[in-house]
Amino acid sequence: MVWHLLAYLPLLFPLPAALAARPLAERLEPRLATWLLTGSALALAALGCAALGVLAVAGAVRIPLAGLLGGWSVGTVRAGDTVSASEAAIAGVVLTVAAVAGVRMLWRRVRALVATVFEAACLPGSGQLVVVEDAAPDAYALPGLPGRVVVSTGMLDALDDADRQAMIAHERAHLACHHYAFVAVAQLAAAVNPLLRPVAAAVTYTIERWADERAATECGNRRQVARAVGKAAMATAHSRSRRRLPETVLGLLGRRRNPLAAAGPVPRRVAALLAEPRVYSLPLNLPLLPLAGVAAVVGSSALCAFAAAHDLHVLLEVAGAR
Repeated sequence: MVWHLLAYLPLLFPLPAALAARPLAERLEPRLATWLLTGSALALAALGCAALGVLAVAGAVRIPLAGLLGGWSVGTVRAGDTVSASEAAIAGVVLTVAAVAGVRMLWRRVRALVATVFEAACLPGSGQLVVVEDAAPDAYALPGLPGRVVVSTGMLDALDDADRQAMIAHERAHLACHHYAFVAVAQLAAAVNPLLRPVAAAVTYTIERWADERAATECGNRRQVARAVGKAAMATAHSRSRRRLPETVLGLLGRRRNPLAAAGPVPRRVAALLAEPRVYSLPLNLPLLPLAGVAAVVGSSALCAFAAAHDLHVLLEVAGAR
């Protein structure tokens, strides 16, 4: 039956999304790119799980006990169902692995967020900016109630007054725009479907570009923000490894696990800040072609998953009528 083939297509649609992730991250306005990539990653991961669920159910309904409980003819189901028992079993295993990976990632992110909230609450003072005595250059945003911007004395020493202003504006942008939530959703989708890892990586880049642009708007000087990013990267690259921070922490150089891991995106961010600024007038100046492409991929995936589920439902209704 046609639905048998349709059920596999949502498992393949993350491939074009992964290939298009970096070009979209580079060419679209950062805020739009973040929303678009995060939303499409979540949708594709969910639709892929739905397709796996249809395949697994297609195998389960062939079991005589399921037919007895459901009130349908197992013989009719087997005659009209082209999904083999091995296919259904593999789909069930893959779906289970994806669900476990998603739950584990969700649990990790929730634990990290709780740890971050407690850490932010325990910092001294009541203002948003907190300066800590530490020779290692560091600066990051801690989501919390309220969120805090933490800057080490080593980072302050590495930057001049204008660079400090740009750096603090960048970190405040992370808090104001709730960038940790976008990263968490994108990583959750990538945990469920590893094909979406390039999309999650693109989101970690677009939130930094989003914060860069907000900082440039606040400071009124794009070159100042570019200089701050570059000087912070140079200072951090020569420092020793820093203490482990919760996964929800975001900083001027991107992800916090390894400062050198951001060496690739940092030059691209600096180049974007030094280039002629693009004029965005959302929502009037939306890039229709990228939006249409993303809508086509997600819409086709949704249509295939729905059609497969609908055809299986029709088959069960026919089997139940006999």
